[in-house]
Amino acid sequence: MADFATGTWQLVETENFDAYMKAVGVGLVMRKMAATIKPTQEITVENGRWKIKTISTLKTTEIDFVIGDVFEETTADGRKVQTVMSMDGQKLMATQKGDVDSTICREWSGDTMVMKLTAQDVVCTRTYKRSK
Repeated sequence: MADFATGTWQLVETENFDAYMKAVGVGLVMRKMAATIKPTQEITVENGRWKIKTISTLKTTEIDFVIGDVFEETTADGRKVQTVMSMDGQKLMATQKGDVDSTICREWSGDTMVMKLTAQDVVCTRTYKRSK
């Protein structure tokens, strides 16, 4: 069902990440450290249950969810948010409600995944390539 999304994805390009982190309330020191990291995402889907593990030298986080179900998420920067995921074709949208609301849209096209992170009218784009 979600074969287009499963696999290991490596960050290759990022735009406006510092501004996004600032918009969600990440402090200067954490923003400077996070800006230097190129995380890997491991995505699996089994029986309708998604797992997205984000691995970096700074921190590893994992979310485990079913599309449409609300779950509590602790983001990599430590924010606690209520998240619900939705699908539209090959787009996976996370809507996060917390002190600062945000959305994260992952869209797949072949061996490329583009993430658009949005908070307070700030948009960050992070491009990942599938690892072979």
